Amino acid sequence: MAPWVILLCTLIALLLGGLYLLGVFRGRRPGEPPLDKGTVPWLGYVLDFRKDSSEFLKRMQRKHGDIFTVLIGGYYFTFVMDPFCFRAIMKESRSKLDFRTFASKLVLRVFGYKPTEGNHNIVQAMSTKHLMGDGLTVMTQATMENIQKLMLFNLSSGEKRVWQEDSLFHYCYNILFRAGYLALYGTEPCQGADNKEKANEQDRIHSNQLFHEFRKYDRLFPRLAYAVLPPKDKTEVERLKRFFWSMLSVKKSCEKDNISGWIRDQDQILAENGVPEYMRDRYMFVMLWASQGNTGPTAFWLLLYLMKHPEAMKAVKDEVDKVSRQNGQEAKPGSPPINVTRDMLNQTPLLDSALEETLRLVAAPVLVRAVLQDTSLKMSSGTEYTLRKGDRVALFPHISVQMNPEIHPEPHKFKYDRFINPDGTKKDFYKNGKRLKYFNMPWGAGVSICPGRFFAAAEIKLFVFVMLSQYDLELVNGEEEIPAIDVSRWGFGTMQPVRDVQFRYRLRF
Repeated sequence: MAPWVILLCTLIALLLGGLYLLGVFRGRRPGEPPLDKGTVPWLGYVLDFRKDSSEFLKRMQRKHGDIFTVLIGGYYFTFVMDPFCFRAIMKESRSKLDFRTFASKLVLRVFGYKPTEGNHNIVQAMSTKHLMGDGLTVMTQATMENIQKLMLFNLSSGEKRVWQEDSLFHYCYNILFRAGYLALYGTEPCQGADNKEKANEQDRIHSNQLFHEFRKYDRLFPRLAYAVLPPKDKTEVERLKRFFWSMLSVKKSCEKDNISGWIRDQDQILAENGVPEYMRDRYMFVMLWASQGNTGPTAFWLLLYLMKHPEAMKAVKDEVDKVSRQNGQEAKPGSPPINVTRDMLNQTPLLDSALEETLRLVAAPVLVRAVLQDTSLKMSSGTEYTLRKGDRVALFPHISVQMNPEIHPEPHKFKYDRFINPDGTKKDFYKNGKRLKYFNMPWGAGVSICPGRFFAAAEIKLFVFVMLSQYDLELVNGEEEIPAIDVSRWGFGTMQPVRDVQFRYRLRF
């Protein structure tokens, strides 16, 4: 065969191979969901999805119905918008649908940590031990002590009942991040009572510095997760990673007092399983973001909604005061700050409902599973589809459940008592007359449900309880509109606002 013929065949083969990798030849097989590859090979709809995932998925749902496959950055995602299918997806065996494949790649990209095979089981076991049940009681008390350390340390020095002004998002995120960090990762060691206040002051300074660096990383996180950072930001991300690997290192953690069992035990198990120290340092950063990346923003939205809805503020504040009195505490002149316990947090159905309503409005995770083998999925309509091996199946509950007017009438309105009946019991929700198992999914579901959800909820409720019991709160501009959400963060938990809101607060007594 002539050399030019061999060269031509080689070029044709390379071209065809390249086109195949770009998805040009992908077609819809019989029984598969509608396929929409977009107009740009390989990229598909990645730009549309990044720009505003919610609007993109609404558009695809109007075009194709409750199930469709789209090309996004070289991967085919099948989005399922029918909530009656969620249970089947969540219950499917890991041999068919596996969330760890996608999660492991993301964690490696954004934190530099390579998960071990047993990582998920370790997190689940330690979270059950330390962030639920009796362990949650211990963590709630530790968080309460650190909230007092950060917010109420100067009350005894005669803080006057005057209005103080601050930015609400920054204030909530700052306090909750720092309190959670100190409760989990430990506090400065102190020798005797004389050095306790010095240690507390160091905790306040150190945690504040850490928060400011964390916010720099947090702002870059969405583009980092999508792997679309420009060179300058890549350099900054690498600096921030090294900073947190150092500040949260195993060696420095050993020097702290009051480190939580959740952090200590996970590190010990990883060490016993042969994970090197430098990788365990990186894991510490993973746990910081996972535990503290959403609580502050959620508290911001909850307090903002309460301040914008006076009837909700009054109802929740009355409940907080009632629970305080029933537990022998009351905010009044000369009384010590209220010490909120886990038992007290279990007596607040209105606060629980207001928190759940807030999460319904602003929590928007994307739940992803890798399809490891062809898998059949039956829709509520009775139609059966095949999910193709090598694709990914995804749920976006914010659209399909949380903002669905058939499930939640007037879904864009904040209704603080939406999730409870008049007698205080939890409400059931329906679609087409059928009771739903999944009607609000801020924490995910199934084997990938957030293992720290009970601690996260306790953190938020503690902070709001303290704010409502100790302070009068109001917006500087009572007519100010609730800010829009930052659409670049769709899919990464609690949404953040495009701008901050000014508020003022003062001691109630």
